[in-house]
Formats: sequence, C-alpha cells, structure tokens
Amino acid sequence: MLERLRAVEWVGDWDDVLARVMSRRLLMREYLRRAGMWAQAYGAEAAWPFFDVVEYADPEFAIPPEVAAQLQEYLGQIIAIHAVKRTCTGAVRLADYRARRPDALPDLPDLYEPLLLFYERGGEFLQDNGGFLDLSGVLVRPGTLLGRLAGPPLSSLDPALLDAVDAKGSITYYTAADRQGPLLRRRAVRSVPYDEAFGRDSLRWEPTGTQLPASPEKAAELGVVWLDEMEAAALITAAIADA
Repeated sequence: MLERLRAVEWVGDWDDVLARVMSRRLLMREYLRRAGMWAQAYGAEAAWPFFDVVEYADPEFAIPPEVAAQLQEYLGQIIAIHAVKRTCTGAVRLADYRARRPDALPDLPDLYEPLLLFYERGGEFLQDNGGFLDLSGVLVRPGTLLGRLAGPPLSSLDPALLDAVDAKGSITYYTAADRQGPLLRRRAVRSVPYDEAFGRDSLRWEPTGTQLPASPEKAAELGVVWLDEMEAAALITAAIADA
C-alpha cells in the first residue's frame, strides 16, 4: 500500500487532471458513502468523512515501526493537506490490520479503495473555507453522513467504467423514457453540444444522429429521461459486463 501511494503523482499535469474530473467526482461520492458505513460501524461519526478507521477499530494497533517511519517521512515531504495525510495513513494501517486480523473487520466494502483510485487519477483534493471539496476542476459539498448513506452506490470501480465517464465538457445523461434504450449524453464543450450514445458493442461513445435536450427540464419533450451520474455509471457497468 505504501508503494502504491508513492506512485501517485500528487501534483499532476493540469490537462490530465481536468480530463478525469468526472471519474474523480464519482470516486469521491463513493468514498463519502463508504466512509459513512465504516463510521457508523465503529462509532466514528464525529470524525467523518476523512479519518483513520483503525484508530476506532483497534486503538492499540500499530503498524511496524519501520513502515510507520517511511510513511511519515514520505507524507511529510509530499502532502500538505491534513485530510489527505490522514486517509493515506488510514489506508496503510487498514491494509496491515486486514492482513494480520482479517476476521476482526466487518463485512463492508473496502473503505479507502475509491479514494486511492481518486488519488491515482489526479492527485490530492483541497478543502475551502466554504465547506466545499475542490477536486481540481469541480467543487463538491461533502453533505451529511446520513445523506451520503442514502445515496446510490457506485456500481463498479472498474477502470473501463472510470475511463468511460471521463470526457471534456459539461455532461448531462439521458436514456429512453421506458429506460430500455442505450445510455445517452449531451456533452457541451465551450457551448458546442455533442450528442452521444454509449454503444454496447463498441463500448465507446458515438454520435447519436438525433438531438438530445438542451437541459433536463426539456427531456420529456424529446421522449427521454434525465439520469444521475451514478445511474449512468450503472448502465455503463452493465454494458461492460454484457460484453
């Protein structure tokens, strides 16, 4: 796990980071949801969302001193954001705890994996004074623990899905009103719209040949329905699984 963190480009190329804004937002949403589950399991609600869960699972647990020293030296040199340091520390400690005491952990989805993928796809995040998370290209409110728990899960962490949701521009997803058709999206780049469908055979975005709504409010006029990005991700995951 420490070697995986060392491979992260914490301050990456701005264009590369912007090209992965959509997947990073999905991954942060999924992390916030999972963090709520783990926080409830260990009574760590007050520490949510960015915390070291092992501090609550087993306060006496310690990783090997040499690993702890390497981790602290690395984080001290590379990372300035306290929440990022805390979750990186938590990821290393949880990996060691799971290796040594696998039966002690609850049957929950891996806590830190979405956030690790987030880091690997563009580096750190920032927290501003207004309560927003700055994901380098998009602002996200953490919301509340209960609100995040009520949200839909991310259907997969498959790199193919994460790559499929990434694209330049502002994206709005649709599908047919009967929800039997393909996943559709309108992608606006500098006010120029591109209407595309995700092909189940090609597993890539292709022009629809038909016009999509300019806004979700006009979806019914064209016989389609608006989809949240999590719903859209589920349709992409299903298409990948079918293929």
